[in-house]
Amino acid sequence: MLRRDHIRLMADYNQWMNSRLLEAAASLDAAALSADRGAFFGSILGSLNHLLVADILWLKRFATHPTGFMALAPVQQMPDPSALDQILCPTLDEVRALRNTLDATILDWSKTLTESDLDVALAYKSTKGVPATRNFFALLTHFFNHQTHHRGQITTLLSQAGVDMGVTDLLWRIPNLDEAP
Repeated sequence: MLRRDHIRLMADYNQWMNSRLLEAAASLDAAALSADRGAFFGSILGSLNHLLVADILWLKRFATHPTGFMALAPVQQMPDPSALDQILCPTLDEVRALRNTLDATILDWSKTLTESDLDVALAYKSTKGVPATRNFFALLTHFFNHQTHHRGQITTLLSQAGVDMGVTDLLWRIPNLDEAP
């Protein structure tokens, strides 16, 4: 599998899991979503917002890639988050709307990536202003791994609240080569 195809698979998995996660979260009321459950970002809603914040920050950094990535233009127009724990969306409906926009953007953008795009060294600054330059493919791997990490926390929080997420494995998005297309 080419690296660009792996990134496209991860973008597909990302959209699929976020959709399922939001569907599961919708079974809880606002108080249950906002209850501090001792997670890194407190509540289910806080954790969902952290993923939005992190995705916006990374997508804005990715938009500085020399290729330009016109597919990321909608994210460039969004305000910069001010903190990793910022609540951008105080309700699940608002989370869903922004999440759907971001996931569609990520999926569309992933389809424009080429193998040579992935070899670029991307310079950016951390949220604390610390400069860094890292391999773009490695940063994309981090981007999707970060989402998976926090979605795992959210699925645990949902489970503790009595909500069963069912299957969450990437395996279910990898095409079975034994099946005809």
